[in-house]
Amino acid sequence: MATVDVVDTQNRKAGQVELAPGIFEVQVREHLFHAEVRRQLARRHRGTHSTLNRSGVSGGGIKPWKQKGTGRARQGSIRAPQWAGGGAVFGPVPRDYAFSLNKKTRRAALCAALSQRYKEGAVIVVAPLALGEYKTKRVAEWLSQLGCAGQSVLLVVDERDEKLSVSARNLPRVSLLQVAGLNVYDVLRHQKLVIAVDAVAAIEARLSKISRHGAEARS
Repeated sequence: MATVDVVDTQNRKAGQVELAPGIFEVQVREHLFHAEVRRQLARRHRGTHSTLNRSGVSGGGIKPWKQKGTGRARQGSIRAPQWAGGGAVFGPVPRDYAFSLNKKTRRAALCAALSQRYKEGAVIVVAPLALGEYKTKRVAEWLSQLGCAGQSVLLVVDERDEKLSVSARNLPRVSLLQVAGLNVYDVLRHQKLVIAVDAVAAIEARLSKISRHGAEARS
């Protein structure tokens, strides 16, 4: 079982914590990243684009001219696609882009993402990761002390901290998530993963719960 140093916000060692090998030391399979990130981004795609086909365009209830004898091409309706202002052909219509992956695949993808960050030495466990005031400057100082200045950072906490959340959101390239919202896309798009020490156990409990439910479903 891997261990990492627990540091305070001044980057001074405050102890050690063990990381579950089934979560932070699994085989990194990049095809799982692709599948899960596609799923996440597809769910965010609103799909509200819409066009009018010839039945939705107003006007054009009769033929614009008779079929023969005018010297012009035959036409049935000014709502036809070849007319300016006519209906669109096979245009986009409102739709849902979301698709599903099973829990086992999603869990494997998240564990692989966490394992990759751990292998890169990009996981920092901090105690305590809490802020007693609304102060963006203090969060910036913390990140600088932790060696994260100028890098994209994902802060992971167990429970919502309103003051920390509001202070961190003013910093560019810094995001904050609770354990319940931890996901592959955000782990991969940030260079550093700063985890509160109490969130480590919460991450392991969440992913172990998913794994247990999957095993129960198969039995």
